[in-house]
Amino acid sequence: MSDRTTPTPAPATGAELLLLQARDPRGVYTLTLNAPRSFNVLSEAMMTAMQAALDAVAADPQARVVVIAANGRAFCAGHDLKEMKAKPDLAYYQTLFAQCSKLMMSIRKLELPVIARVQGLATAAGCQLVAQCDLAVAVHEASFGVNGIDVGLFCATPSVALSRNMLPKQAMEMLLTGDFISAEEAKIRGLVNRVVAADALDAELASLVDRLVAKPREAIAMGKALFYRQLETGMESAYQLAGQTMACNMAHDVAQEGVQAFIDKRAPSWRA
Repeated sequence: MSDRTTPTPAPATGAELLLLQARDPRGVYTLTLNAPRSFNVLSEAMMTAMQAALDAVAADPQARVVVIAANGRAFCAGHDLKEMKAKPDLAYYQTLFAQCSKLMMSIRKLELPVIARVQGLATAAGCQLVAQCDLAVAVHEASFGVNGIDVGLFCATPSVALSRNMLPKQAMEMLLTGDFISAEEAKIRGLVNRVVAADALDAELASLVDRLVAKPREAIAMGKALFYRQLETGMESAYQLAGQTMACNMAHDVAQEGVQAFIDKRAPSWRA
């Protein structure tokens, strides 16, 4: 994605920690974690910068897709344990994890598809970040773990996203043992969508993005909101929500045009 626009610092606290690649002509934003020496840990400053960037993207009606990437060998090594150890106070920890939860929910609430571009290690809250994204593309060398248990800290908040990506016993084994899984295993378990060679990562990502921006923004926004909401409800309520969403979507101009174009055997106007 880096060949489309020049990365510029995000207008947020800790701007040097995060690069926000301005919206390209297709409406694609790229947020790049830029603290490779610390393995792109989710420090307070990093989370503040990411929150500001996501808020800015959410306010842009022309935005279509968000890519979360990272520089260096690691995608993200989770929370900054040194920062956490320096402030051994319950109120501080509660505030810190509330900040992280808000960030993760911002990804969920964003009307756009969010794709994780995983070029290396993703552990603890870094694995949570991958799980929280709607889609993920990883290199063969990437690995994934929720190994807080190794230092006596069960990865409770990462377990929320992880358990919504894979089967409960698969997630629980990772959480209890701290063991890592390969990118190939992560794909089998549903944590990532595609696994490719490192030199093919950007091409694979671009291919996926191209397919997403070719679809109407309004339908994707309605669909993403419904998809996650219905997961948290019983089946009967899920069908009620889904039916209402489909009715609203069908009444919208994009679906009316798309169906008419299908009948007319032509491309819909929003693909022009």
